[in-house]
Amino acid sequence: MPQKMTRTEAVGQLAALAQEVEIKDPIDWGMLNIRESEAFELMANSVLDQFYSVPEEHRHTVAMATMTKLLVENFVLNLKLHEQLKAKSV
Repeated sequence: MPQKMTRTEAVGQLAALAQEVEIKDPIDWGMLNIRESEAFELMANSVLDQFYSVPEEHRHTVAMATMTKLLVENFVLNLKLHEQLKAKSV
């Protein structure tokens, strides 16, 4: 986290940037018990905790490994959802 930015500002910036990413299948937040902004702020706070718990020389590698893991999990989840929808339509 840059020294000129408070943790609250960093969480807000991470959450805002993450929400700007275009999603192919948007989440129906009305069906969940958490608001979209709360979910993004919660995850941004967790990311900051994890990022700064790792020695600085390993942060980029750990961040890229974490992104890869999340992308794979999201990919597999989307495949499973697609298969479920396909099975229901048969």
